[in-house]
Amino acid sequence: MRNDIPGFTPALATLDGQSIAYETGGHGPPLLLLHGFPQTRAMWAEVAPLLAKDFTVICPDLRGYGESGKPTGVGNYSFREMARDQVSLMRHLGHESFHVAGHDRGGRTAHRMALDAPQTVRTLTVMDIVPTHRLLNDLTYKVAKAYYHWFFLAQPEPFPENMIAANPNAYYESCLLGFGKATLADFRPAQLAAYRAAWADPACRRAMCDDYRAAIEVDFDLDAADLNRRVPCPAFVLFGADGAMARAYDVPATWADRLSDMTARAIPGGHFFVDQSPQQTADALRAFLIE
Repeated sequence: MRNDIPGFTPALATLDGQSIAYETGGHGPPLLLLHGFPQTRAMWAEVAPLLAKDFTVICPDLRGYGESGKPTGVGNYSFREMARDQVSLMRHLGHESFHVAGHDRGGRTAHRMALDAPQTVRTLTVMDIVPTHRLLNDLTYKVAKAYYHWFFLAQPEPFPENMIAANPNAYYESCLLGFGKATLADFRPAQLAAYRAAWADPACRRAMCDDYRAAIEVDFDLDAADLNRRVPCPAFVLFGADGAMARAYDVPATWADRLSDMTARAIPGGHFFVDQSPQQTADALRAFLIE
């Protein structure tokens, strides 16, 4: 297995028939970091070592991404299924409860985890997202233009897969650059190499499409059923000050009726502020988690 995070130890766990690749490092209370699209656990390469000074940090690949398993079937890619993987992984590692922070799809997975298994989540941090149901139900043309990939990737198989196969690096790099104030120089060469290795796998490309299909076909209804529920634990809403979401929404306000105890902060950068401002991201997380 690759070692994508300096000083961390890579491993693979098979849980309920699903393989999850992950890396661990540090000492202290457990902190689960979940990446988003179109990245892998390598996105935490600069942030995780900073947090490992105070926490036991676990960085997995979500199912369908990176080196984790890639089952077939859209229903296997709901945020509920992704969240179950991560709860199982943390229990496998001896952590019955833990802090969780997620960026992009990882943030949506973390939100679903806090709803479905609240006893496991000590604190929730969501990064540069608005709630899934809110984004889809109240869609504006500006958001649809900026986040067109939600609807392109959700088209029936194999249309988007075939289109992307012509040049996977060009397509996914356009995603890295398309959500607000990013350049390829914002991503470390080793991180880009890990992402490109994942994108080269047709099964990974199909799984990432299924992730977006599931958001519309499965997650929207799950979230609609939970509109009157609030996550009970302390929650932190981080967002890129120059990102597409900050331009389209008052991001903290979109979470106000879904989180019981919310703190919010903007970080310099766009959607990929974790890559652009790793020190500020780590400092903000540490301050929230240790206060």
